Amino acid sequence: MPKRYHVAFGVYGIIGDENGLVVIKKNGGPYINRYDLPGGSLADGESLFKAISREIYEETGLSTSRTEQVGTTSFKYPWAYEKWAFNQHICVFYRVHKSAGAIEPVAPQFIGQDSLGAAKIPLENLTIKNSSPLVLKAKEYLLAHESFDVKDTIYENWEVLSSPIF
Repeated sequence: MPKRYHVAFGVYGIIGDENGLVVIKKNGGPYINRYDLPGGSLADGESLFKAISREIYEETGLSTSRTEQVGTTSFKYPWAYEKWAFNQHICVFYRVHKSAGAIEPVAPQFIGQDSLGAAKIPLENLTIKNSSPLVLKAKEYLLAHESFDVKDTIYENWEVLSSPIF
């Protein structure tokens, strides 16, 4: 049987430092019940820059005023979803240098919202057992003094969690 990939595309924000990272509590998709980066898909005709600002605000309550695109990569892993056996998640990462407001522990809910709320988590507490590949890439970026590795990441196995870690 040939490998059949579902392809997802989105923009994601890195908000944090060597001590911690702002993450969302994911409520959908292959990263459900894990920490994920704030971000997501573009609305019809929306620019990358508008999308990252909107997604961060909707999922964390933070308004961004200075962001910089730092790299694009993809993650591939098995995921049984509809007619597909695998997922390829193409991600454009943005470094958020300046934001305002307070992190919302509970996100407003509406159709399409897949964040339950946000928190700043110490980097040492973010692992493959509780985080999406995007969070692990952001952690790597912060620990590498903001050097972004664009190499694709392939997971031979991926577990979709049935209960939340948060």
